[in-house]
Amino acid sequence: MKFRKRRERSQDVDINLIPLIDVVFFIVIFLVMSMTFTNENRMKLELPSAQSGAQEQNNDAKIEIVIGFKGEYTVNDKSLIDQNIETLKRALVKEAGGNKELPIVITADANTPHHSVVTAMDAAGQEGFEHLRITTKATDGAP
Repeated sequence: MKFRKRRERSQDVDINLIPLIDVVFFIVIFLVMSMTFTNENRMKLELPSAQSGAQEQNNDAKIEIVIGFKGEYTVNDKSLIDQNIETLKRALVKEAGGNKELPIVITADANTPHHSVVTAMDAAGQEGFEHLRITTKATDGAP
């Protein structure tokens, strides 16, 4: 029996990377398309309505946040030691006593920085309060 001698291949084995890159590209596109990029946290707002300068007479339990013109917070007539959101959140939880259904009433000075009002709204939302009111005052010339 005569066996043939195998020829040695002198060719290098190449891996074609183009199909591999295409497959990886499609996997990346699939992952990006299936991901969720937004985390929607919405807070229900009770916007105030004005009827000829009539004031709301409500003696129900509520938590009132008063913000001074420098951005200092007062929760139910108790001043906070600083303007940190964590301090505000702790004060809200303490005043609520576990009742997240209490309405939050924010009263801010006309010259209060916008950031302070947004911080108060954010703190209430992070702690799970859903009912929020913002008070306004009628101007002297209002009917």
